[in-house]
Amino acid sequence: MFKFENDIFFYAFVIIPVCIVIYMWYLLSYKKKMKKLGQIELIAQLMPEVSSAKKTTKFILYLIGFSFLILGICNLQTGSKLKDVKREGADIMVCLDVSNSMLAEDLSPNRLERAKMAIENMVDKLQGDRLGIIVFAGEAYVQLPITTDYSSAKLFLESINTKIVPVQGTNIADAINKAVESFGKDDGKNKAIVVITDGENNEEASSSAIEAAEEAEKKDIVIHTIGVGSESGVPIPNVVDGIVSGYKKDNSGNTIVTKLDSKILQDIAAKSNGVYVQASNTDIGLDVILSKISELDKKQLDSKMFTDYEDQFQWFLGAALLFLVAETLISERTSKLWKKMNLFNNANI
Repeated sequence: MFKFENDIFFYAFVIIPVCIVIYMWYLLSYKKKMKKLGQIELIAQLMPEVSSAKKTTKFILYLIGFSFLILGICNLQTGSKLKDVKREGADIMVCLDVSNSMLAEDLSPNRLERAKMAIENMVDKLQGDRLGIIVFAGEAYVQLPITTDYSSAKLFLESINTKIVPVQGTNIADAINKAVESFGKDDGKNKAIVVITDGENNEEASSSAIEAAEEAEKKDIVIHTIGVGSESGVPIPNVVDGIVSGYKKDNSGNTIVTKLDSKILQDIAAKSNGVYVQASNTDIGLDVILSKISELDKKQLDSKMFTDYEDQFQWFLGAALLFLVAETLISERTSKLWKKMNLFNNANI
C-alpha cells in the first residue's frame, strides 16, 4: 500500500512541457540568428568550443532532476503492515435539508452554509464515531455512506448545495427512513440521527415524519433535531452564480416567506427520546447534541487499516540532487576528449 502525502504538488508537472516548448523556441531563435550571420557550417567551424549537444544534455538532466524534486515534495509513503484497530464509537447519520428555503439569510451567511460550517466543526470533534450524510428536499439521497473517514466527510460536505436534489420540498420522513436503512441491521443503542432543517412541512408530510420517528425509536435509534431559521419568517433569495438577485415570488407575484416550524421538529425529537435545539448565529446546537450522543452505549468497531507509513521522499530528493549537480558540472564547451576523438576520426579518414 502506498500514497502520496502532498499529491496536490503533482500539478507542478505542468511546468515541464512549458519548459520544453520554451527551450525549442530558444533553439529555433538561436538557429535563425546564426543563419543571418552566415552559413551554419562555417559559423560552427569559427566556434569549435561551443557544443549544442551538451546544451541539450544539460537541459534534459535539469528536467529529470526537477521531476524527481516534485516527486520528493509529494512525499511517497508506503504502508509497512496491515493490522486490526479496535475502537469504540457511535453511528451518526446527519440529515441536512437542502431545499431552497435553506438559502434564507436569517443565519449568516445563510441557513445552509451555516449548517455546513457547524457540521465540519462537529467532524473535527468526533473520536472513533462513524458518520454518514444524507441530503434531502422533496426526496432524500445518501451523500456519504457511514464511515470513519472524516477527510472524505469534509470533502463531500463542501459539494453540498440546493441544486444537489432535483425535487423541491422538505421530506423529513424520507430522510429519516433513508438514515435508518443506512445503519444496516446491527442491533444496539449506539445509533443517532441528526436532522438539520427549517422544518417547513405540510400536515400530511408532518404526520409521515412523526411515523418515521416512531419506527426509528422501535429500533433504539435516537433522533435529534436542529431548527435553523426564524419563526417570524424571511424571504428566500434568488441566487444566480453565487449572487443574490431579488427574492422568490409565488404565481401571484407575492414574495415567498419561509418560517421555521419548530413544533414538528420538537415532536420528532420527543417521539424518539432525542432533543430539539434551535440554531442561532453564535451556536447552531451541534455541541449540545454531541454531548447527548456521547451518552449512548458505544459499540466496539473493528477496522483494518495500513499503519506505520514510511516516508520515501529522501530517495527522490537524492536523485534530484544527483541530476541537478551533474547538470551544473557539465560545461557547454566541447571537452578535450571530444576534440581528440574528432582528430582521431579525421586522421583515419
